[in-house]
Amino acid sequence: MNIIKYPSKEQYAEICERPHLDVSQLNATVAAVLADVREQGDKAVIAYEEKFDKAELTGLAVSEKEMQEAEELVSSQLKDALVLAHDNIAKFHESQKFDGKKVQTAAGVECWQKSVAIEKVGLYIPGGTAPLFSTVLMLATPAKIAGCKEIVLCTPPNKEGKINPAILVAARIAGVSKIFKAGGVQAIGAMAYGTETVPKVYKIFGPGNQYVMAAKQQVSLHDVAIDMPAGPSEVCVIADDSSNAAFVAADLLSQAEHGTDSQVILISTSEAMLNAVMKETEAQLALLPRHEIAEKTLLNSQYVLVRDKEEAMALSNAYAPEHLIIATDDYEALAEKVTNAGSVFLGSYACESAGDYASGTNHTLPTHGYAMAYNGVNLDSYNRKVTFQHLTKEGVKSIGPAVVCMAENEQLEAHANAMRLRVKSIS
Repeated sequence: MNIIKYPSKEQYAEICERPHLDVSQLNATVAAVLADVREQGDKAVIAYEEKFDKAELTGLAVSEKEMQEAEELVSSQLKDALVLAHDNIAKFHESQKFDGKKVQTAAGVECWQKSVAIEKVGLYIPGGTAPLFSTVLMLATPAKIAGCKEIVLCTPPNKEGKINPAILVAARIAGVSKIFKAGGVQAIGAMAYGTETVPKVYKIFGPGNQYVMAAKQQVSLHDVAIDMPAGPSEVCVIADDSSNAAFVAADLLSQAEHGTDSQVILISTSEAMLNAVMKETEAQLALLPRHEIAEKTLLNSQYVLVRDKEEAMALSNAYAPEHLIIATDDYEALAEKVTNAGSVFLGSYACESAGDYASGTNHTLPTHGYAMAYNGVNLDSYNRKVTFQHLTKEGVKSIGPAVVCMAENEQLEAHANAMRLRVKSIS
């Protein structure tokens, strides 16, 4: 971990730097896999599943028998937790429904919007070192609420060709019916282009490793929309003398165990708290099953001591974290100063884990500083806003002369004529 004391604003850019990877070779590999999937469909996906996931598959679709087997393998305790989380996620996303209102912008001119669901969406669910069944709920629940007609889910199988049963149970709870055994780049390609088995979708959602992220960005250039550009997961915690050092350390470690390319930052106005958190982090790290991953992640971590809360918020906003935890007693005042963050957790008891699983907010969020321009997945992510307008004769009188004038001055005579004819017809 890197300790930085009282940095100047000129140092902020260096502190906010994410780990960089050489992606030149990676992009070439991804492009080759995508090309194979586009040309050979299921055959290519099955071949890459054997190559990358060591799974010998005869088909990609998950059967009803496999769905029933999964129900028997998942404990009732976990099922209850999944149902609780799904209900909370549904409540929060239901509240985001759009109510389009008709607006009279001028006499005889009425404009409005209608929210229309994206018909076909694809969900990618990682299944490597940590099968993210929680992400199934986060992505599928708002898709169902939005009214998407076809929800396609791809996730990698294990070496026996089986999907993690909790992923399948979560998919059933959230209402997903089309599930396929495909991971990595080949899954993104299958949903982007369509194969004999996997339907082509209009937008792809979901996290993944650097190969998945590169694949999403490549297919988004010409073939399909994606939820957002994203990279490794990250958290920023703001602490002071009122914070609970054990809680803060636990929050940092909960992010650090995601993967070795994750990043954690602690910003503290108290040197005593910073030191206490460091000690707690070391003590808790030793007890974690994934301590080797978390330990490597901490090599990229930053522990920053600042002079006051103004500096703390300025640095946080410059970093634009995926997750921001304000672990101070005055969290309400500091929350007002947040401008760049994916999801914000307020107070000592709002751990990131709550949002990751069951509070109701979505955990699919912008990383790598993209929180400066992007928001996380929400109900609007699954909709398009279609605009409508209606003009009466009175509307032509209201705006017709202005339209003709502007079109003529842009030297677009056909545009001018389309309105000019209407103006003449009512004069």
